[in-house]
Amino acid sequence: MHNCFHAGDILLPQKISMKKWACVACDQFSSQPKYWDRVAAFVGEDPSTYHMIIPEAYLRQGETDARLQKIHHTMDRYLSEGIFRTYRRSFIYLERIMPDRSLRHGLMGQVDLEDYDYTPGSGSRIRATEGTVQDRIPPRMRLLRGARLEFPHVLMLCDDRKDAIMTAAQSVRGEKVYDFDLMEDGGHITGWLISGLGVSIVNTAVSDYISAVETSQEPGNAMSFAVGDGNHSLASAKACLEEIKPTLSEEERLTHPARYALVELENIHDPAIEFEPIHRIVSGVPMEALTKRLNACSAKDGYPIHLITSAGEETICLDRSLSPLAIAILQPVLDELVEEYGGTMDYIHGADAVRTLAMETGSIGLILPGMEKSSLFPGVLHGGVLPRKTFSMGTAREKRYYLEGKMRQ
Repeated sequence: MHNCFHAGDILLPQKISMKKWACVACDQFSSQPKYWDRVAAFVGEDPSTYHMIIPEAYLRQGETDARLQKIHHTMDRYLSEGIFRTYRRSFIYLERIMPDRSLRHGLMGQVDLEDYDYTPGSGSRIRATEGTVQDRIPPRMRLLRGARLEFPHVLMLCDDRKDAIMTAAQSVRGEKVYDFDLMEDGGHITGWLISGLGVSIVNTAVSDYISAVETSQEPGNAMSFAVGDGNHSLASAKACLEEIKPTLSEEERLTHPARYALVELENIHDPAIEFEPIHRIVSGVPMEALTKRLNACSAKDGYPIHLITSAGEETICLDRSLSPLAIAILQPVLDELVEEYGGTMDYIHGADAVRTLAMETGSIGLILPGMEKSSLFPGVLHGGVLPRKTFSMGTAREKRYYLEGKMRQ
């Protein structure tokens, strides 16, 4: 059994401002262009990953072709100026102090994209947690085509109850390779190199984890890792690999850099990782129709769903035997009713916001129970992917910042 997550050749810039270098994932603050305006002003013309991405907040402004050309030129310039040091066949163990002062642990390495498939029910060892929106892949592929460098914001999750992988990584960490405050109140991040014998020790921990978790699952449907954040970026890298594979020899297919993608591995059992439920507001759907449909799949001591309107509140408990996840039972009901009655549905963070919005005439607020971390892997295995907007892994400032890179060509 080969490891689908392993050490890689990792690039880090040298002798520059790391605070200016690292910026948050491009899909964050998509409705707040002023955030990105501040980033642009802070970074200026200094080396930064900001100069190698297109924030989604700017996509409506057009000029995408010109931005792509500038990005590829910037990558070429950084390489010609020699700002990177390559850490060959290495991991980076990292600790991030989050904005709320909690400590989150991670391990930067690379995945084999041949072991990843975002198609629901694919049976691959690395799977998406949510459905992939196909329209979001082509724009990302355009950036990757012709790009000599790649910087990830992918967070990949393991279900390591013993925390053996992170414990092993922490025990063999070596040279400190970065230690700085992240811009825009993103917290603080520190990274240590793992190389040589340390890589073998971490590889053993990863192999043992994969063996244990896949042995515990149904034969033929084993999943080692789940993509928590950045699935569309990883899906785009996979699509680019499939695009170039016909042009490669059998030997080249084994070693081409585009076959591999950098990700940060995190353990869902890390106390700093929180799965916040994403609640629902439904408008234009009769309350009687909703309660009738939900009562048909209810059970005593089931998942509690709180229904809120301007007239009051009630709770319906959904039968736990139907799914490892409450939302997997609820979402199809909501989809059917919204379509049947021509209603609308919105996704809301925070129970207080739901209660406020539910006071509007014709609106129904649905407050969902928190998702247990232990339900993530069973939920994906049971349903292929999780229903859209099942949970959120922290706020925008808590998402991954672009930092480490790798060659694509």
